[in-house]
Amino acid sequence: MAKQTKSSKKKTKEQVVSSYMDYVLEHEHEPKSVFKFAKNINISEADFYDHFGSFKGLKQHIWNYFYTNTIDVISKADGYDNYSSREKMLVFFYTMFEVLTANRSYVLFVIDEENDMMKNMSQLKSLRKHIKEFAQELIQIDNDDKQVSILKRNENVFSEGAWIQFMFLLKFWMDDDSAGFEKTDIAIEKSVNTIFDVFDNTPLERVIDFGKFLFKEQVK
Repeated sequence: MAKQTKSSKKKTKEQVVSSYMDYVLEHEHEPKSVFKFAKNINISEADFYDHFGSFKGLKQHIWNYFYTNTIDVISKADGYDNYSSREKMLVFFYTMFEVLTANRSYVLFVIDEENDMMKNMSQLKSLRKHIKEFAQELIQIDNDDKQVSILKRNENVFSEGAWIQFMFLLKFWMDDDSAGFEKTDIAIEKSVNTIFDVFDNTPLERVIDFGKFLFKEQVK
């Protein structure tokens, strides 16, 4: 019967996450098993399973952490509660990609490693739910202020649009080779303004401007 790996000291969830991220970047592959990973970081399998049911759950948690870290930062910004929905969406994406940039090597590895959109969607499943809920809440607040129902935005359509927008920006950011990822910042500004203008029924100028920006980046 296989022996349990003895742990010299129980690790916190954050320490397990940090160890996992370090492991995949140093070894350039996911651990072959929970047993081998637990042994590598000097904990028992039971200690790992106290925090996560699988590597799949751990990977989803990492993306959730990127999200919660973003929300924590923006909620503490001066005057955030008084921002318009458009401004809140802008600061959300700016901050989210600052968080991702701080963990860029890990993000590029886990997305490139899969090289399969369905598998990528699996690890992003919980993040998708969070981003859609964030966008839906913004639109609910805006809709509550509108007296005429025809002016109200469709919350489900808008929230799904916000998720698609994030996926577009993620791919753009991964391919961005500009200093300080300044092109990603431009893409964030133009895409957020465009999606809000589309829902405000004044899209033409913004859509054309955004389209020109994307075309210019594609032909370089």
